[in-house]
Amino acid sequence: MRFISICCLFILFVQNMDAQVFYRRSEFGIGVGSSNYFGDLNTNYGFQEARYSGSLFYKFNFSHYIALRLGAAYAHVSYNDKYSSNIYQQLRNLNFKSNIFEGSIQADFHFFEYNVGDFDHRFTPYVTLGFGMFTYNPYTTLDNKKYFLRPMGTEGQNLEIYKNRKYGTTAFSFPIGAGIKFWLDKGITIHLEVVNRSTTTDYLDDVSRTYVGRDKFIDQTPSPYPLPAELLQDRSYEKTDNPIGIEGRQRGVSTTRDKFMTMQIGLSFRLPTYKCPDFR
Repeated sequence: MRFISICCLFILFVQNMDAQVFYRRSEFGIGVGSSNYFGDLNTNYGFQEARYSGSLFYKFNFSHYIALRLGAAYAHVSYNDKYSSNIYQQLRNLNFKSNIFEGSIQADFHFFEYNVGDFDHRFTPYVTLGFGMFTYNPYTTLDNKKYFLRPMGTEGQNLEIYKNRKYGTTAFSFPIGAGIKFWLDKGITIHLEVVNRSTTTDYLDDVSRTYVGRDKFIDQTPSPYPLPAELLQDRSYEKTDNPIGIEGRQRGVSTTRDKFMTMQIGLSFRLPTYKCPDFR
């Protein structure tokens, strides 16, 4: 009888401990999904060439309504003029790809009280906004060979007269988006979110201003073969016998900056604690 009594007390003790489990304010998460770019090639928010993305993040929950996250994200973006319905863009015939690596800080604001472990507050839509910095390096292929476009100065960046067009491999981003989140089980949350990023560069796609003319890329050493830069700055020769890339003609639109977007589904994890987090 004494043994049975001890077992019963132990079971009651364990149940009571389980009832008092709370979850830490901090959480760690991962997300995977798609990515897309919008700019001088993809001008109409088309999704014909959506690519892939992934992210890792750490989040601290200040309350049931506000959280701050530090994130690291990867996105692969690309586009091709052949997808455009605009005749001029089809003739322009440019394309690019780029790998983006971003670090960011974002604030999440929940519409409803969100409390992991509380069945009455296990779901909420939310908005997120923040600030980030990313690296990029647009490239393309010609005759099955990969070429990075920035060093080639396709819009005359390597010439003194056009040096103000030079761009680097880093830029700032401004994430803003929305999502929904739902806790599945002990400390595990699933979320779906879409985040659009305005940027401080118009050269994510290596296209921004005007053509500078084919003659600016001719090798000073006599050669029967054109330089890759000459062939890549104006690829309309692949579509017509009269290339369009004459000096001063529009190549892109410099009045707007490029953007990229991610749509991801993810999981986050919060470790248990037996001390009340005391949200206020």
